Amino acid sequence: EVQLVESGGGLVQPGGSLRLSCAASGFTFSSYRMQWVRQAPGKGLERFSTISSGGSVRSYPDSVKGRFTISRDNAKNALYLQMNSLKPEDTAVYFCVKFGQLPESQGTQVTVSS
Repeated sequence: EVQLVESGGGLVQPGGSLRLSCAASGFTFSSYRMQWVRQAPGKGLERFSTISSGGSVRSYPDSVKGRFTISRDNAKNALYLQMNSLKPEDTAVYFCVKFGQLPESQGTQVTVSS
C-alpha cells in the first residue's frame, strides 16, 4: 500500500521559514519523480515543485522560485521542502505526491500570518 505522510507544517510569521518532510512507503520511491502540491482555502490544487527520481532536476513556478527548495533522500525514502521568506499567500495544506497524481494523504497545514 502506497503511503505518503507529510509533517513539519505550522504557524509562522511572514518572512519566516519552515521545512516540510514527507515519508514514503509501499513503492519504490527512488524510481519516481515527486512533487509538492498545495491547496489554499477556496482555491484549486497548485503543483508547485517537482524533483526528478535521482534528485538532480528540480523545477518551480515563479511564485516560489528562489524561496522554496525541494530535495529528497532516496536512502531514507524521504522528500523535503525548505520554505523561506514565507508570505501569507503561501498559506495552504501541503501534500507530497507522485508526479501528476492527486493527493491521497492528509497533508500538513502551513499558515503564514502575523
